[in-house]
Amino acid sequence: MGKSTVQVSIWCTVSMASIPLIMTLGNSMLIPVLPILEEKVGITSFQSSMIITSYSVAAIFLIPVAGYLSDRFGRKMVILPSLIFALIGGLIAGFASWKMEDPYTMIIVGRILQGVGAAGAMPIILPLVGDLYQDDDEKMSSCLGIIETSNTFGKVLSPILGSVFAAILWFLPFFSISALSLISFALIFFFVKVPKEKDDPVKFKQFLSNTKKVFKVEGKWLYTVFLNGVLVMLILFSMLFFLSENLEKVHDIKGIKKGFVLAIPLLLLCISSFISGRKIKGDLKTIKKVMIICLIAMSASVIFVGFTSKKLILLLVVTSIVGIAIGALLPALDAIITENIKKELRGTVSSFYSSARFIGVAAGPPIMSLAMKNFLNVSYITAGVLGFILMFIVFKFIKVEEIEKTNKIA
Repeated sequence: MGKSTVQVSIWCTVSMASIPLIMTLGNSMLIPVLPILEEKVGITSFQSSMIITSYSVAAIFLIPVAGYLSDRFGRKMVILPSLIFALIGGLIAGFASWKMEDPYTMIIVGRILQGVGAAGAMPIILPLVGDLYQDDDEKMSSCLGIIETSNTFGKVLSPILGSVFAAILWFLPFFSISALSLISFALIFFFVKVPKEKDDPVKFKQFLSNTKKVFKVEGKWLYTVFLNGVLVMLILFSMLFFLSENLEKVHDIKGIKKGFVLAIPLLLLCISSFISGRKIKGDLKTIKKVMIICLIAMSASVIFVGFTSKKLILLLVVTSIVGIAIGALLPALDAIITENIKKELRGTVSSFYSSARFIGVAAGPPIMSLAMKNFLNVSYITAGVLGFILMFIVFKFIKVEEIEKTNKIA
């Protein structure tokens, strides 16, 4: 217990929280700018959605690799180079937008590099928190709540900052990502002190054996958590993409004003995430209850997003309820993964979970760009039905007694 207290200073927590904040800004900040990009670059709504998706697809495939490397060589040894990739990716996308007549291809290249950076930085924070608070589940849950709140706070700031930067120069958001990555690099380098390893790193053959064992023993609840990660991020990012387009085309709300309106459901998401992280305190029964309640609330409300699309106040009420439910659910998902997997595989398993989340992030905008013209209501009703099905899966496969019995068996 004392060991954790010595290692984790306030600046260490701030530094760790900077990663999800900046990586979230790196993706979500572009959502309110997409209609401007469509106009300036001369691309379709689907092509603009790929600017979000390219970032996420790169992360999906590289996150498990980064998770293994972090278990093998250390968390900071993976995080710091990854932030450099994110910095370079922002510069490429920014300079292409500034100097090239047809910058779309190079923007995608820059976004892929940023996705590589996100793969090696954001998912590694969860196991890093587990390493630092390995003796105190309550403090671990609280810190994970702060990390997830930082993530969601990034989503709150994103539409506002994106709109403000774009009002100055439409391609400025790309450059801002590079500047923020540099700040995060400095914070992690100077303030995060990772515990020294007493044991030799696990060899790859043993690592594969341990990973198979974890998924064999813990597979049912792990896959359930992964499915939660996919669905909630799919719903969140498809909803944000739709809101960005809808506010401009239906309600004629543009620029900085649109950024503040987009921030309303995200602010409530951030607040609920912070409260949830403080309340669950590593208790598995509480985590399961939170998951079920949040899935019910999210599924029941998301059905009405399409039906309220032309009534601004009702639309914001419905999307805010969805945001609150997702915000409270995310820290519970983080906690159940981080607190119930042994340290040497924590990075790998949490990286699979992060990959699952990025699948939802990647799929949301392009699916919505195709569905919102003719299948808007159908798509949101489908999302609600899937949410209710997932709630039953959680009820059936997340068994508190079994998880506690096999806790950290890997």
